[in-house]
Amino acid sequence: MASRTSRLTDEKKQRFCALLGDAELTLLYKASVHGYDASAFHQCCDRQGPTLLVAYNNSGYVFGGYTSVDYTQSGGYITDDKAFLFNVPKHGGNPITIKVKSGCHARLDDSGVPNFGQQLFFCYNNRPCLSDNSQMGLGSNTYCNTNMYNTFKFNAKTLYGNDTQLAECEVYKVSHQKKNQVTEKQWRNVWWTVEQKQELLKSIKNYKPLESSVNRVQILMIGPVGAGKSSFFNSINSIFMGRMTNKAMAGSSGTSLTTHFRTYPVKDGREGKPLPFVLCDTMGLEEQSGAGLDIEDISCILQGLIPDRYTFNPVAPYQLKEQKFSRSASLEQKIHCVVYVIDATKISLMSSKLEEKLAGIRRKLNLLGVPQIVLMTKVDEACPLVEEDLQKVYISSYIKTKVQEVSSRLGVPVSCVLPVKNYSQELELNLSCDVLLLTALQQMLRFADDYFDDISPMQGNS
Repeated sequence: MASRTSRLTDEKKQRFCALLGDAELTLLYKASVHGYDASAFHQCCDRQGPTLLVAYNNSGYVFGGYTSVDYTQSGGYITDDKAFLFNVPKHGGNPITIKVKSGCHARLDDSGVPNFGQQLFFCYNNRPCLSDNSQMGLGSNTYCNTNMYNTFKFNAKTLYGNDTQLAECEVYKVSHQKKNQVTEKQWRNVWWTVEQKQELLKSIKNYKPLESSVNRVQILMIGPVGAGKSSFFNSINSIFMGRMTNKAMAGSSGTSLTTHFRTYPVKDGREGKPLPFVLCDTMGLEEQSGAGLDIEDISCILQGLIPDRYTFNPVAPYQLKEQKFSRSASLEQKIHCVVYVIDATKISLMSSKLEEKLAGIRRKLNLLGVPQIVLMTKVDEACPLVEEDLQKVYISSYIKTKVQEVSSRLGVPVSCVLPVKNYSQELELNLSCDVLLLTALQQMLRFADDYFDDISPMQGNS
């Protein structure tokens, strides 16, 4: 008899859970156990809330669909703007999703086999096979409401390799964790007042590095594509300029928008003096080899050997012979603090390859004695409670678990993980946002002082 255990690997299950908003998956139906007929499917899956259907065919494809609306055999057409089809890449990575077209019904809720848009039918004719009616639709938008054959736009070869013979079909109940639970008290002390913001501004403006030969602390930002490195600089620059700025190129592209090494000094207002820190932006990290920032480039950046506006080449790291001079960089040119920028909404989606890259970087930094901090961005998108009120970031039990998860996965102390919200769509500055950002910047300067304090005995002995 077939096993009732899930066929999804732990890694794939984790990726689905993260894709669905940190959900939990519970196996409801397994066709090889319960039977491929519609009655067995409905007996197991009706009135179970949101469900994820995962199909496996004989060519090794893993694909299926998600619906947020119960199966009830109502006989009606279901509108579900959260519904999507998906394919899991054979060589790893996050599931590729195909959303339901706007204005189209996601499925027909009848007593038959599970279907998506009356376009894909799973366990068709109560047999281990798939039926694809995509070619029967007319494809016009107005046709969507009466004909389901073009509700999802996909390529059959890409989605399931044109192989309609199923090896298995599973359906999972999707349970979303409550993200709005609060702790009994604020788990970090933060004062959300104008006075606190002014105190932070004063502290940063008056800061002087412990090392007298250094005028400005060099802070290097490292992180995956789209995590918010450039946005962090823009946000800090906006606070000191007193208005929204967009000096560094930022966006949500799938590949890094930053292709140069950039050093961004910040001034105290438009006509003000330069502040005692420089934020250094890098190309985004990517999990594939030959893509994104190279670890060897990071080593050269740390030593202060790569000039401002140097163009990164992912397949060829920076060569020292490219330098116009051979002398070592001064202490002021070196990096004094490294900041990992991690998207709070994608922590659970972080691949093992990306974790390995980050671990390699950490080992190199530890050998050099460079202090490290983690900025956990987009906390408002990760937690509805925080989205409603940013000042609840340190009473959110969900954000606390995310901080602990980042700490565990990156191997840094919990005290070094700082939740922040960058400015992205706002037109005006926000007090709560400013307090979080300035508090993080203050910690970076303090960590840089730890670095200077640590190297002072070595310089004295040299």
